[in-house]
Order: sequence, then C-alpha cells, then structure tokens
Amino acid sequence: MKTKNPKNVDTTRRTLLKGIGAATAIGAVGGLTPWPARAQTAVKGGYLHTLAVDGQIWLGDHMGTWKDQGLDMDFIQFTTGLELFQAMIGGSIDMLATGAVISNFPARGRGQAFLINNIEYATAQLWVHPDMGVETIQDLKGKKIATTIGTTAHVSLYWALKSAGLDPEKDVTLVNQRMGDAVTTFISGAVPAVALWVPFNVPVQKNAPGAKMLVDASKFYPEAAIIGGWAARNDFYRDNPDVINKVIKGWIPANDFLVNEPEKALAILQKKYYPKVPLTELKTQYGAEKVFSSDTWLPKYKDGTVTDWLGQVTQFFVDTGVIQDPVPATEYFHPQHYIQTVG
Repeated sequence: MKTKNPKNVDTTRRTLLKGIGAATAIGAVGGLTPWPARAQTAVKGGYLHTLAVDGQIWLGDHMGTWKDQGLDMDFIQFTTGLELFQAMIGGSIDMLATGAVISNFPARGRGQAFLINNIEYATAQLWVHPDMGVETIQDLKGKKIATTIGTTAHVSLYWALKSAGLDPEKDVTLVNQRMGDAVTTFISGAVPAVALWVPFNVPVQKNAPGAKMLVDASKFYPEAAIIGGWAARNDFYRDNPDVINKVIKGWIPANDFLVNEPEKALAILQKKYYPKVPLTELKTQYGAEKVFSSDTWLPKYKDGTVTDWLGQVTQFFVDTGVIQDPVPATEYFHPQHYIQTVG
C-alpha cells in the first residue's frame, strides 16, 4: 500500500466524503447501490498445496477474479483430501478443492461436487526399489506398498494391480501412512514400493536414485480417469447457489489463463505462490495433469463424461469396502451450475 502525501490528506478526505454523500443520495432515489452496501461474501475454502489442486485458486487470487465476483475467499491448506473433507463436514470450511477424494465423501452424502479442475493424468505414480526384487508390477505379489489409503495414489495403484492380474485386496499389503511419511518409509528401504502423487516424486528421485517408476495414472486414461475438483458442504451448497455460481465465474478466467498461457501462468505461480519449487519442477507437475479450457470442459459436463468419471472412482471406493450403498454421481455432482454459467 502506498503512503499518501500528508499535504493531500485533507483534500482527499473531503473529496471522499463528497463522493460517499453523492452515492448515498443516488441510492436513496433508486439509483446506484450505495458503496457501503457492496460488501463481499466471506467464504472459507480448503485446498492441497499441489499444482493440480490449487493452480487455479492462486491464479484467481493473482488476477483478482474472486474479488471481482464479490467473494472474500479465505483459503486454508491441508495435507490430504481426507482431512479436507473431515474439516468441511465439521463446519471449519465451506468448500474445498481436492483430488480423487471428491468421488468419496459426496458419495456418502457428505458434500456436493460442482466444479472440476483437471484430470490427474500422470500425477499418481508407482515407484519401486529394483534392488529389493521388484522390476515389474507382478513382482509386487506378496510385498508391502506404502501409500495413503483413499487418495488419488491409492486409486491409481488399485487399477495398476488389477491391470497386472493381481488382487489388490489379497496379493499385496498396504502400509497406510500420510504421504510424506509413506515416501520417507520407501526412501529408507522399509518397503519395496510406494504409490504417491506429485510432487512427492521429487524427494524419491533426489534421495533414492536407484528407485524406478513403474507406471502412472496416464495408462488408464481415458477409459478410467481420476479427476479433481471442488465440493461444498451440504448446507452451504443448498443455501448459497449464488456463491457457487460466483466461484465458477471466478475460476473460469484463472483456469483459461493457465490453459492458454501456461508459461506466463506458471511463472507467476512459481514466483508468488511456489517460491521453494524451481520453475522447471513446476512445469513438470503441470505436464502431469490434463487441464482443459472452460469451453472444452463444457461438452464433458453436458454429455455425462464428467459424471461417469466420478462414478468410476466412486466404484473403486465401493470395491475396496470404503463405501456401502453409495449416492450415485448423478446425484452428488451438479453440472447445471457450470453449464448455465459457461453455456
């Protein structure tokens, strides 16, 4: 904030008071809404600090698109999507942006999905120690794999094991840890494999140079896709449809900037919001996700593609016993907001 010249303070104050008085008078006769009435709507949002989740969030912050919509967005960082939803269910936040967990809690009636950020194209990865006897996915039979159960990494691992003819429930043992701990466990050699999401591959590459990535989520696209996006608390979604629409409107220019001018967008993100992450690494993260322009997303909302993708991941949670009697994606995902806004 710039400091005003002391000589101009009184003049500025008089001018401001005149302006406020004029605006109030116009409002009184049915003209413009008085300036004091134009308050912003406060919204608490949760996020994960990984490009695939918060890229559009911070570009919106930089571009001022949230404020343009009259939103005072207070974003709070969490470590996993599971923690995000737990906080939202408890009432600490109003909405969130996350990865595959968007197909979990809403399918249990705990949250309403309304906006998609991206496809986790290659963000989920399976890493192994060849010197511990693992060269292929089939070699994982009877082995321990560290991961965070119920997340994007777990979903991708499940599909990878099934594609290799292994039973994810019987042929391997999952070591459930927070992702940072899972990666540390793998690097230490305590387990021969880890299923992770970027950027957790960076410490593996740095500290376990002999490690090998066997597969990433891109192998299963487009037949099966892991998508991440936004969900709101049930009561917040029900009571604030205008806010839901404004979030989408604030997201659109930020998303399209990321898609259409990635070099500029990533440079801004790195400088302002990811100062500890080298730009080359941030570009690698960007290359691991699929993002589409708002217009390109539109037909995928309209023809049910997005709903089907969400449903596939929900089925994973059913198959692994996380969810019983799920709410179908056709009921917990609400594409009409996006379709009306963009279309």
